[in-house]
Amino acid sequence: MEPIENHEYQPHVSFDGGDLDCGGGLLLLIRRHIDPLEPGGLLEILSTDSTVEVELPAWCRLTKNELISWTKSGRQRSYLVSKGPFVRPVSSPVVKATATIGQHLQVPVVIPQDLPAPSPAPQVAPLSVMGIGSWPRPRWMLQAVHDRLEGRLGETEFQATADDAVRLCMLAQGRAGADVLTDGEQRRDSYASFVGRLLDNCQLIPLSDLTAMVDDPEEFEMELRALDVPAAEVRHPVVYGKLGRSNPLALQELQFAKLSTDKAIKVALPGPYLLTRTMWLDCLTDRPYDTREDLAQDVVRVLREELHYLLAARASLIQFDEPVLTEVVFGSASQKRSFMCGALSEKLEPEIELDFALELLNEVVRGLPQERLGLHICRGNWTRDESAALAGDYRPLIGILQEAQVGSLFLELCTERAGEAEVLRAIPSDKRIGVGVVNQKLDEVESVEEVGRRISAAVDLFGRERVLLTPDCGFATFADNPVASAAVAEAKLSAIVEARDRFAS
Repeated sequence: MEPIENHEYQPHVSFDGGDLDCGGGLLLLIRRHIDPLEPGGLLEILSTDSTVEVELPAWCRLTKNELISWTKSGRQRSYLVSKGPFVRPVSSPVVKATATIGQHLQVPVVIPQDLPAPSPAPQVAPLSVMGIGSWPRPRWMLQAVHDRLEGRLGETEFQATADDAVRLCMLAQGRAGADVLTDGEQRRDSYASFVGRLLDNCQLIPLSDLTAMVDDPEEFEMELRALDVPAAEVRHPVVYGKLGRSNPLALQELQFAKLSTDKAIKVALPGPYLLTRTMWLDCLTDRPYDTREDLAQDVVRVLREELHYLLAARASLIQFDEPVLTEVVFGSASQKRSFMCGALSEKLEPEIELDFALELLNEVVRGLPQERLGLHICRGNWTRDESAALAGDYRPLIGILQEAQVGSLFLELCTERAGEAEVLRAIPSDKRIGVGVVNQKLDEVESVEEVGRRISAAVDLFGRERVLLTPDCGFATFADNPVASAAVAEAKLSAIVEARDRFAS
């Protein structure tokens, strides 16, 4: 498209990106301004960077927005973009707002001097039944998640909607007879990326936005098609300054959940290796951290801060999710890309990555009560197609399972892809094993007899005192991509409870 002298239409919103290029932060500003617009709304982007002439049209094509026209006067360029397909208006719109922003205003990082000490919490008994974390969101909750992300729903209205969804989720777990409850991660767009909206100097953008930041957009688009969720629908955290925790990550979730039950509550958090892999983007031309290790230090700090507050608020279990570890050990052999998180990040040899992951996790939990800390590992939970996810037993991960300073390991064991559980005999006897005894990906609800046999085998292998009972993974890892319905999720938990009660009687 060639430049024209003047735009035919006026924008609804305009902002000045100065000399930022797409890899240096311009796309973050575009996303911040285009999200609140209604479909067909017009955004003017002012820029003096010449590379935007090439990168912006590529971004528009992938994100299904439309570049209507652009102008050039000396170094100053003006791009007019429609949110979604352009519909020619009957009359030109009136400019609603103009913003001049040359760079992000970074939030100062405040590090608490005195973190709260753990407080006593309801204990988790042997053979307790619980979910891994996520629960299918109602359709109206999914709409609220998108409306909030795109600036159409205020925070107060969103939280009120989410409160209702959490109540329904916890009622369902209660009806099923679960001993430990979660809030179902109802407020999150996914199990990991949600922190990008809460951490200081971090922003969520659709993964597809990153296409203009890479050297080979066509190759990148092919990579996106192999990832675990539609790239345009899932947001990816991008760091543009030093990370801080001015806002809690999950504390408010715990506090609200405790209003609905006296039972033990588990809170899931993305692990430090997962977040570091997700946030370290090789394709960015302007990064606030010199190395991945520098970023990891701040990831550890903010997670450790959050962990202190969760323990002080009487969470019975805090589970760190590190599913991408299976891609570290199985991904190269299978040539499968099972996780979006970390797809754009540096990855070294498996032994180096596992050592790095173990070091980060143990630093987060250092000195805190291991009996209230857990680690969850799976092989991909984005599709019901078992053949699409990674496969392999836990043998390459035994070292990290042995040395992680947590008291519980929540492991995928029901699916054949997890291999034989016998290799887990090497795990120290002071660690409990959260045994997956139902497959959350299957619509068919396992029979009580089948679940009972799995419980019996787990007790024979690990001993009754060490066994906790769960599905293999969450029922809705990604808000937009649940692998089960709420009815199936409740029925599967009920089957575990009934099987456990028969076994224990």
